[in-house]
Amino acid sequence: MTATATRLVHLTDLWDEKTASTLDEPELLRYRSNLLGADLRITNFAGGNTSSKVVERDPLDGTERKVLWVKGSGGDLGSMKRSGFATLYLDKLLELEKVYGGADLEDQMVELYPLCTFGLNPVAASIDTPLHGFLPFAHVDHLHPDWGIALAASANGLEKLKEFNDRFGHKMIWVPWQRPGFELAMMMKKAVEAHPGCDGVVLGGHGLFTWGDTQRECYLNTITIIDQLGQFVLEHVGKRRETIFGGARFSTRKDAKDVATKIFPFLRGKVSAQKRLIGTYSDLPEVLQFVNANDAERLAFLGTSCPDHFLRTKVRPMYVIWDPVGDVKSLRRAIDESLVKYRKEYGEYYTKFAEATSPAQRDPNPTVVLIPGVGQFSFGKSKAESRVTGEFYVNAIHVMEGAAGLGGLSACPDILPQAGAAATTDMFGVHDNYVALPTREAFRIEYWALEEAKLRRQPPEKELSRQVVLVVGGGSGIGREVARIAADRGAHVIVADRASEAAEQVTEEVRKLAGKEAVTSAAIDISKRDSIRAALAKVIQTFGGVDIVINTAALFPSSPTGMISDEQWATTLTVNVTANYLLVDELAGLFADQDLDASVVLTSSANAVVPKRGTEAYDVSKAALSHLVRELAVTLSPKVRVNGISPATVVKGSTMFPRDRVIASLKKYGIAFEETMSDEELRGVLAKFYAQRTLTHTPIEPSDCAKAILFLAGPQARCTSGHLIPVDGGLTEAFLR
Repeated sequence: MTATATRLVHLTDLWDEKTASTLDEPELLRYRSNLLGADLRITNFAGGNTSSKVVERDPLDGTERKVLWVKGSGGDLGSMKRSGFATLYLDKLLELEKVYGGADLEDQMVELYPLCTFGLNPVAASIDTPLHGFLPFAHVDHLHPDWGIALAASANGLEKLKEFNDRFGHKMIWVPWQRPGFELAMMMKKAVEAHPGCDGVVLGGHGLFTWGDTQRECYLNTITIIDQLGQFVLEHVGKRRETIFGGARFSTRKDAKDVATKIFPFLRGKVSAQKRLIGTYSDLPEVLQFVNANDAERLAFLGTSCPDHFLRTKVRPMYVIWDPVGDVKSLRRAIDESLVKYRKEYGEYYTKFAEATSPAQRDPNPTVVLIPGVGQFSFGKSKAESRVTGEFYVNAIHVMEGAAGLGGLSACPDILPQAGAAATTDMFGVHDNYVALPTREAFRIEYWALEEAKLRRQPPEKELSRQVVLVVGGGSGIGREVARIAADRGAHVIVADRASEAAEQVTEEVRKLAGKEAVTSAAIDISKRDSIRAALAKVIQTFGGVDIVINTAALFPSSPTGMISDEQWATTLTVNVTANYLLVDELAGLFADQDLDASVVLTSSANAVVPKRGTEAYDVSKAALSHLVRELAVTLSPKVRVNGISPATVVKGSTMFPRDRVIASLKKYGIAFEETMSDEELRGVLAKFYAQRTLTHTPIEPSDCAKAILFLAGPQARCTSGHLIPVDGGLTEAFLR
């Protein structure tokens, strides 16, 4: 049966011949890779690799040479560009077999790959490069589809592979477990030579290799085999639906999301004990089925099978032993108890397998936490990483489900098909037909010198990386600039404003700097506790907590006559003073739950110390706010620092300076202007006038205030709390007295 004659049931053929016909071979490889990476059922984020053997003209002697184009180290198929592929002289790569000294020395081979580079290509070749080079096929795909790994991680995998081949007319072969690298390349080369006519390889516990003579044929063969594996696995799972994972032990709480929101900051703080992490919560149906199952604790302890999975999820997730009928208080105790056990076991795992040359032990805290009745929490240094980590464990759940389905009533063989030279049968953990990777092999990959080198190649983190910054008043003026600069410095940002449309507009601007997942918006009215709570709930549900809170929102009352009403007076004090107190008061519980260092910066004004005629309500409110900063600093110490800035008038971009107020001020001071001027031009004229009253004669811009705010909020001011920084251009009337 040929791929072209097979109907796809689960996947979609995305190939567009019109587009493909315009592309050269390297671009076709990029195109094929992007199509494969577009569907997470085919391969996970940054997982798998693709290659093509392309005839190129050698820039040195003009001869035609065969060049291996292969996905570079750390790339993602879904977003790959032509520039992301490594290029190697194929003949030079194949010559490395002559100097190969065996599995114990295979890491040394990686140092030779740069010597095979074709052209001035700086892209590092991945450890999977020889797996592609030594296969005698023009185009090769190596992927980790859940359905494929379910077969690869089954105790009866060989038996089921034969059944699959017979049913779908394939000649796929099996290769036992071996860590990716040169040794696995030699094993695959020999296996393919021993089985002429084979059309794919199942790597025990790992994934799939498929190929084709053309780019199109390779793509079609790959998606066809994966689709057929889906048909095969899902049919088996359907027959065991009620007994998968040992059946249900717990039920999902009706208030699961509410419990998740309440526990998330506490949990984030605990797993951030060494390094601050960003979180993602999942209540997908398959997640809830798993965490509520009888076998969940045992399967979670076994860990994952595919290297791509546990490099993100660690050797295993943390399963919290807790009865979902309990309350949040009992859940906190259960998390604490589970963490003590998890950290101890991780330390023992490191000590057992570490060698003199192993990298130092990494963070012993889990990156995936499973809570029965509630769901899954995953963590990473960024929102994207935490989401992907969660997705990888969902992949692992699918694999365990598929392997259990394929098991049925089959007896576990005495010798596992995954077992081989790298690991014997007794080293693998098995439960209900699912075969997990031996912990020794997991360690050899997690603490692999090559993986350590990959980590060291990553760019240094920015000043506010791993920090979640809530910017209230972020829809305009100073708040908008705070959001932009914070994102540029690596922060995850929530743009919060009573004007929700303005907040969303700024969010879209900031996403262009930081990426879609690092920024979100929230509607908030800080004069109302319910609104604050709703906004904080969104922050928690999105990132797991908050580290820095900045409020730039304020009210300046005005009227055509210059006189304000009693209602305006009361509203001014409510917005400028009470609302700040309400905001921080609602945050206090969240900060206490996280138990991490945090920072609050509020926006006062030079008017707090400079009395004027006609601005009494605003001036008094800012004077009260300045003292509130000091009071809150005392109250929230030592974990939370509270500071403020005191700017003089900031006209540019401020919603407190609508056109009519600006014109009124210009007339008041006798400053010439044209009615045809735009709002910003009028603000500029007024700002220059105000600047002349300062020592620097420089108009104060929102970015000046934003930079001062982020200085106070960030690590550069870690020993400063209870203080206000003037940002007033040198306003002598506001000098400290």
